[in-house]
This record gives sequence, C-alpha cells and structure tokens, in this order.
Amino acid sequence: MGTDKFLLFVDDENDIAMYPISRLAAITCAADEAVLLRFNSGVEPGGGTAAANDLVTLTTTAGAAVEKAIFEAIARACTATGPGYTDGLITVCDDINSIFLHKDILSCAITLDT
Repeated sequence: MGTDKFLLFVDDENDIAMYPISRLAAITCAADEAVLLRFNSGVEPGGGTAAANDLVTLTTTAGAAVEKAIFEAIARACTATGPGYTDGLITVCDDINSIFLHKDILSCAITLDT
C-alpha cells in the first residue's frame, strides 16, 4: 500500500467499495450519463477463479463535456497533493451522504467480478 491513495464509492448502506488507485485499469464513457471505472478485481487478486475486474458506474447529469470534466476531476484528485488530499482517501461517490467528487456525479453502482 505505501503512499497509494484510495478511491471510495458508497452505493448503499451495505454496498461500499474502496480501491487503491494502482488498481484502476480504465475510465470510459459507454453512453451519455454514464462513466465507467474498471478496477482490477479486489475479490480474487492474482488470478483466482473470480472475474478479473470490478466495475463502478457513475451516473452523471446529461450534457456535452460532462464526462470529460469528470475524467479530469478524478485524474486531478488522484495526483493532488494539497490540502484535502493528504489522508489518502478520495470520495468519488457517496450516495448515502450526498458527497460527490464532481458536481455532475449523481450516483454510483458497484458491480463485482465483471
């Protein structure tokens, strides 16, 4: 772990995931209003029987360039060193407490073993 930062996602009271940034494999946009973050699986690291990836889907507001702005916000948070980023935790989406890294993130869904 060392100095790795962690990305936190809270979908529901018992649906929470936290991944080290080093496990982030890709961020893509499959459709309007959806940003997909694919992580190397947290369930079976090292090539066990589970699928190789976990997927977090961020639901966003509609509009041109919204997804790009979210991509940029995530990248900046992952590399930031200033106040607010020194504890190693980056809350990307917390549906329960309405805390979002970017104003256009509305909610998230966590899918293990995709």
